Amino acid sequence: MKEKILAKSAEMFLNLGVKSVTMDEIAAEMGISKKTIYAHFSTKTKLIEATALHVFENISGGIEKIREDKKNPIEEMYAIKNFACQHLRDERSSPQHQLQKYYPKVFATIKSKQQNLMENQIKTNLQRGIAQGIYHPNLPIDFTSRIYFLGMLGIKDRDLFPESHYTTAELIEKHLEYHLRAIVTPKGLTILNQLLKQNS
Repeated sequence: MKEKILAKSAEMFLNLGVKSVTMDEIAAEMGISKKTIYAHFSTKTKLIEATALHVFENISGGIEKIREDKKNPIEEMYAIKNFACQHLRDERSSPQHQLQKYYPKVFATIKSKQQNLMENQIKTNLQRGIAQGIYHPNLPIDFTSRIYFLGMLGIKDRDLFPESHYTTAELIEKHLEYHLRAIVTPKGLTILNQLLKQNS
């Protein structure tokens, strides 16, 4: 039951926002009593924290599977981007922004986990790309991975990138292309242009 509550909560929070969804609405949507939810999660904050971690674990598990495929580093970045976009296709309520505003402790926990996951993934990707001659040999790996993560946080700022102008998928796509164009060698650029052609 706990897993079902987390799955339904994730769906509703991503669609409608963490602030507006009530425990009553989750219970009604699932056809269970609110008491059943409280048996597993003593407060709404505890449910939100567990749901955020549940979503994070699903995404990190998916990314790990893609990394195990050992695609070339540019293809790997696009495969991860496609997976993230598919996973967040129903995200219509800027959940990260709402977490930051209303549940700052939960937001800080998730942000820290995201940073560790992304830095590790990007650093490994950069090292592989340099070894394969598709990224510039003198890239500052730590700096580049942190800049990429900072950019991912930045594109989620809906004051800078209003929803009326940009979709989440479009922002992730543009950010990835911007990142790769800055670091590829001529050999890498050939691979990147082929992927862009396929995706257009």
